[in-house]
Amino acid sequence: MANHKSAKTRIKRNEKAAAFNASYLNRVRTLVKKVEKAVLGGNKEEAQKNFKEAESALGKAANKGVIKKLAASRKTSRLSAAVKKL
Repeated sequence: MANHKSAKTRIKRNEKAAAFNASYLNRVRTLVKKVEKAVLGGNKEEAQKNFKEAESALGKAANKGVIKKLAASRKTSRLSAAVKKL
């Protein structure tokens, strides 16, 4: 256990950041799954609508450091290709 005040503060901040990152990542995954489900179902309008939300969430997650920028770019690109294929 930490003995210094700054170390105790750091532990609290790390826990808070980890909780934020986990919840944000969960939201991103859910949005990506919605797009994939719409693509598999062949529903182009729903896929496009969900893609817009997922693209935004992926970009924000990358900017906040929740996921890496290249990972977000790769996921966005693959989703976009799948939606365009419909």
